[in-house]
Amino acid sequence: MIATPDATPETTSGDKEVSVQAYTVEQVAEILQIGRDKVYGLIRTGRLHSIKIGKLRRITDQHLADFVASLETEKH
Repeated sequence: MIATPDATPETTSGDKEVSVQAYTVEQVAEILQIGRDKVYGLIRTGRLHSIKIGKLRRITDQHLADFVASLETEKH
């Protein structure tokens, strides 16, 4: 996987560290080996979830895992 500075470990009130990896649209396109426009299309149709931070769009590792899992269940 691609390391990105968008990964930010956060500490919750229970002193349990939570690590979230957040990818750019371009990084997700590279990971999935699809085009950037296809990633935006998946986001637009709701098949791939994302978050906005100001004007920036990010796809978390959980969003990506959920999307891949949904593709696996479509096969069956």
